[in-house]
Amino acid sequence: MRSRAVRMGVVIAVAGLVAALPFIVADRFLIKVFTYAGLNVIVVTGLALLFGYAGQVSLGHAAFVGLGAYTCAILTTTLHVPWPLAFAAAGVVAGIGGLLLALPSLRLKGHYLAMASLGFGELMTLAFVEAVPLTHGVDGFTGIPLPKIGAMTLKAPAELYWLVWGVAGVALLLASNVVSLRPGRVMRAIHGSELGASAAGVDIVGVKVRAFVVSAVLAGLSGALYASVIGFISPSVFTLGASVAFLAMAVIGGSSSLAGPFAAAILLTLIQYLDAIVPGMSRETAQLVQTYESDVYGLAIVLIVLFAPGGVGALLRARRKGAS
Repeated sequence: MRSRAVRMGVVIAVAGLVAALPFIVADRFLIKVFTYAGLNVIVVTGLALLFGYAGQVSLGHAAFVGLGAYTCAILTTTLHVPWPLAFAAAGVVAGIGGLLLALPSLRLKGHYLAMASLGFGELMTLAFVEAVPLTHGVDGFTGIPLPKIGAMTLKAPAELYWLVWGVAGVALLLASNVVSLRPGRVMRAIHGSELGASAAGVDIVGVKVRAFVVSAVLAGLSGALYASVIGFISPSVFTLGASVAFLAMAVIGGSSSLAGPFAAAILLTLIQYLDAIVPGMSRETAQLVQTYESDVYGLAIVLIVLFAPGGVGALLRARRKGAS
């Protein structure tokens, strides 16, 4: 009981800190940096369900982010659909994309599933480049309007920050409910032993498909927010490199945890903007770190596999048990 109260206190403190950040930080660029972190938290929350609980590896989640981004951009810019409807449609389109990929490929096992998602991601990147009338090809999609809810257009960095983190908070709350109830226990059973779960009557493919679709929907919603916040998208944003970065955040965050991937998503996003966060760090030093960003991800994954196979989530659980 005491452990649960402490955990709830930590969650409330973190939520309060996130909500109050625009009042604490005056730097507009820093607010934007933490907005980008919120966008990644939404995607990684879905991947935490897929990888950390259902045990499935996806190397193509940037494609779902792209599907959501282009859906929102086309609907708001070309068809002048109200932003809330375009935002919801982005999640639906990404979810349909996830369903179309999941139905055939989730019957595969092991590395074949990762290969199928990798192929899907590369195919979608090619589609974003070639579908010029819809996506504007490699030139990118410009002039995407800011989010507008009713008569209110969200313009200020703090308003966009609260919108993104509001969606991230809802995603985390829903994911937390999923993993604490029967669906979460079923996914953990599949992650532990598919054979055992199947013997217990679990619909293995059905559970995997639902987890995949939910993670694709969250990625699509993050993409819609990204397009609206930045105002510009291009195929170069939704590449294999982005998919690997999302997966690295989920792996480093650890399995059977939402807190670990949450922390990893924020920390790995902030690496790209070290000169804005660390006082006194030169631009040259920050650029050096950014140049070797992929190597930093790889090194972090190796260290996690060697010294903390359960990721940050396992370390947090061990610390909680030690404290109790």
